[in-house]
Amino acid sequence: MQEITKIALDAMGGDNAPCEVVKAAVKATQNRDDIFIYLVGQEDVVNEELAKYTEDKSRIQVVDAPEVIEMAEPPVMAIRKKKNSSIVVGMNLVKKKEADAFVSAGSSGAILVGGQLIVGRIKGVERPPLAPLLPTERGVSLLIDCGANVDARASHLVQFAKMGSIYMENVLGVEKPKVAIVNIGAEEEKGNALVKETYPLLKACKDINFVGSIEARDIPKGEADVIVCEAFTGNVILKLYEGLASTLIGVIKKGLMSTLISKIGAAMALPALKGTLKAFDASEYGGAPLLGLNGLVVKAHGNSTAKELTNAIYQCVSFKNKDINGKIKEHITEVTPSSEDEA
Repeated sequence: MQEITKIALDAMGGDNAPCEVVKAAVKATQNRDDIFIYLVGQEDVVNEELAKYTEDKSRIQVVDAPEVIEMAEPPVMAIRKKKNSSIVVGMNLVKKKEADAFVSAGSSGAILVGGQLIVGRIKGVERPPLAPLLPTERGVSLLIDCGANVDARASHLVQFAKMGSIYMENVLGVEKPKVAIVNIGAEEEKGNALVKETYPLLKACKDINFVGSIEARDIPKGEADVIVCEAFTGNVILKLYEGLASTLIGVIKKGLMSTLISKIGAAMALPALKGTLKAFDASEYGGAPLLGLNGLVVKAHGNSTAKELTNAIYQCVSFKNKDINGKIKEHITEVTPSSEDEA
């Protein structure tokens, strides 16, 4: 008998909550019998939405969380004051080991703060990074960090590389994943102070397959499996990637519908085109895990639909079954906390 993965799902988080969140919970439990969902949110609202579905809901439980953390609220203050919010209640389920993972499309800041303050870091992990999968010409690459640590240190980036390698090898099945650091050129002597300090540390690291620098233009080509950077650079890459992909898809569709001849050609090419566009659809890959915590926290896009949230739920099952946290604990050595860490 398969072991059940219990996932706390933020029913109030994101632009499409609770409708798309509840839909994802129903879809995931119907498609797989190894998933149990805690729908965390305002009980009356969630139950009203859940009542629209006639499917078996025996593996879905509503957990009341009357408060909601809004996007514009200061994250630290919101986490500390709104103890009955869906984010805090959901993360406490993970902290108490009642849930294996927490998934939310809500406030990024609150999720990052809550992950560290409530779920807590694995001993030895200096900073937990957000790590989304990016579609590439060769499959997918892991971008780490994309939003959690804007002012990172070299030691942080080395840990990001290790954790990213563990994730890609065990969840995605990539043997000896190629690790590269984002840079403005391929030469080792190029880059800002952080890159120059980090490069030789990654080069000397025996736990990873470091291949050197990667320029932004080579990321979509899939030149590396794990792309290491601090969060400011990573977030710029991620947002540009998403914006350019959606723009190009829109321009292609418009061009194909511009004339009668192009419409005929589009009809013939549609099956192949759909497969190509699907490969570059970010919703196919779930959310961004916050790696290095004592439990799994996954941040989904704020505008996530049921499709993306369902894939994020499946992502959690793979994470648990592959014991990613256990492997991170094995490979991340304990560090002496600095004054910054203690703060």
